Amino acid sequence: MPKTVAGTGAPLPLANVDTDVIMPKRFLRTITREGLADGVLADLRFDEAGVRHPEFVLNKDAWMNASIWIVGDNFGCGSSREHAVWGLRQLGIDAVIGTSFAGIFYDNARKNGLVLPMISAEERDALVRMTEVSGDVVITVNIRQRLISAGDLTIGFEMDDATRRALLDDRDDTLDTLKLMDEILAYENRLSGKQWVRVMK
Repeated sequence: MPKTVAGTGAPLPLANVDTDVIMPKRFLRTITREGLADGVLADLRFDEAGVRHPEFVLNKDAWMNASIWIVGDNFGCGSSREHAVWGLRQLGIDAVIGTSFAGIFYDNARKNGLVLPMISAEERDALVRMTEVSGDVVITVNIRQRLISAGDLTIGFEMDDATRRALLDDRDDTLDTLKLMDEILAYENRLSGKQWVRVMK
């Protein structure tokens, strides 16, 4: 992943948006990751007939192609479904800026290259106001420097070192484990033929 992501911003200041809202359960029937973009915020974006709600911000021309969202508190709460993050990435979302994120959602985002900068409520609200006025506000998130730039605003954000390094190096837990494959195989070979028995008294 590059050290920065940039794109137009969309204001979505709804609090406590859980993973069932982000990705409703009816979209979880697939055995692959394909087609999940249609499920993202489906009940907010579409009516029961699949027609777009014209008043919803992401259905308006100015914000339809936004790749960076500014969201309310506690985004991604609820169940641990990774499909929520997969769908966001398929929809072209590169970053979601907020004050706080549910822990499992945060970890899933890191593993899938979705950047989640955390800022104060006041700073978040300033970005919301800026993006509500115009749909062509370009937001840049500098992962290396932990800085957000938008118009004349420059905002420092929180991100733990492990997440920052994983995003910069395009790492995930599986790849990190595979890098240790020689050591894992050597350990297994040392245990070859040994039997483990625990006697309970």
